[in-house]
Amino acid sequence: MQLQRTARILPLLAPVHLLILSVIVLPSLYVVWLSLNTSSFGQAPSFVGLQNYWRVLTDPAFLSALWNTVVLVVVAVHLELAVGLGMALLFASGLPFRRFLLVAVLAPYAVSEVTAVVMWRFLFDPDAGPITLALHALGLPSLDWSFEPSHAMILIGLLTIWLHLPFTFVIVYAARLAIPAELYEAARIDGATRWQAFRRVTLPLLGPAMLIALLFRYIFAFRLFSEAWLLTKGGPARSTEVVAIYLYQEAFSFNAFGPAAATAWIMVLASLLLAGAYVFLLRRGGVAHAH
Repeated sequence: MQLQRTARILPLLAPVHLLILSVIVLPSLYVVWLSLNTSSFGQAPSFVGLQNYWRVLTDPAFLSALWNTVVLVVVAVHLELAVGLGMALLFASGLPFRRFLLVAVLAPYAVSEVTAVVMWRFLFDPDAGPITLALHALGLPSLDWSFEPSHAMILIGLLTIWLHLPFTFVIVYAARLAIPAELYEAARIDGATRWQAFRRVTLPLLGPAMLIALLFRYIFAFRLFSEAWLLTKGGPARSTEVVAIYLYQEAFSFNAFGPAAATAWIMVLASLLLAGAYVFLLRRGGVAHAH
């Protein structure tokens, strides 16, 4: 009976499996094969084993791009989570005009990355940008991102936070709304202050949602490309290059398809390690919560 049911269902699932096979599995296997060969335009592939991986991992340009990526991910994602948590708590406290402000908070997620970069290039133009002029009027230093690498990294970080803050905010805000009000009432009756209620009630119950938000944002931020490429193209002198830009340069500027494919799989493995670590934390937290 079970075999007959499977035989009836299989033709219905076949198109989905064929789509996954053609769009995900086969291209992934091709990239694995490409990462084990050296090839370029007009050059026949030649098997080199793990040489491409070694070349990438020992390349100073890759190590610099990896460092830039790690700095952006660690600083931007955690700052984004802190701001998203603060906004979620503020909205949950009964903020006036909450519906209107929700639209304003979620608006950046509806803006394309290209449009956002054009807007920010105009706002932070080193000569005539409105924010630059405002900073000068207040006697504050401006972001000379067009030739100062550290300023460019700050601007890239601020842009990626602004673009993806709605994602983090929605996850944390939904989790905060799901916390029963009775728990806060019980804490108030027991004499807990607002800070104690936040530490003992809000943070533990928001922990799984915050871990989920961090997991997705780590993976998305590790693949950061558009913001850095459209703002600086990795310059000046590759000083603001991230791993995704390094991959793009290897593949389409230097036509080194083997190292580019190896870089892609290094990114995949890094993302899987991050995901595995966070799934482990989630499961351990769930088991501890159950006990």
